[in-house]
Amino acid sequence: YAPPPRGAYRAPPPVQRGWFDDEDDDGSVFASPRGGQLPAPKSAVQFPKIMEGGGRPAISPSAPPQVRFAGYAPGSIVIDSAGRALYYVTSANAAYRYPISVGREGFSWRGTEKISRVQEWPDWHPPAEMRQRDPKLPEKMTGGVNNPLGAKALYLGNTLYRIHGTNDARSIGYAASSGCFRMMNAHVLHLATMAGVGTTVTVLDRLPRNIASL
Repeated sequence: YAPPPRGAYRAPPPVQRGWFDDEDDDGSVFASPRGGQLPAPKSAVQFPKIMEGGGRPAISPSAPPQVRFAGYAPGSIVIDSAGRALYYVTSANAAYRYPISVGREGFSWRGTEKISRVQEWPDWHPPAEMRQRDPKLPEKMTGGVNNPLGAKALYLGNTLYRIHGTNDARSIGYAASSGCFRMMNAHVLHLATMAGVGTTVTVLDRLPRNIASL
């Protein structure tokens, strides 16, 4: 891995849960309280080197509620890791608030990056470190509804981190990844209608109480 850098949801068609969740995997046990941490799973079977990600259904963007928000520039993204929330700032006093999944203990980070690329239905390439931990993983999975990176990915600078959709909405609200930020597919599609290459993303351990309110 690179060193740490400085409305209502309309669910997509049901997908069978896999043995991974993204380039920064998550766990398959949901016994911990909402907001807790999920363990990283291990593949139960050996998978082929190249896998097909399945179909690419049409998913409609869905906007989350807006909240009062101050202190950051309109058009920027602020991530509250402790609060499991991503804010897209729409004005001097308002922002969209999206529920997200964040990195597990030891994989979380904070800092500022800019979005460097936006990709629809991205391919999944498990990095060498992940395949070393779990040799049964494929080398590549093409984009699609079964792909753990979901319907869209917003890449953060030159790092391996990104904001992306997920094929498992149940992980939203947990510390579940190795540093990436997961969103429900309809939400990441909505975010991508506003955020793009050059958008500033600030990642905080915890958002100060005076910044956001309902």
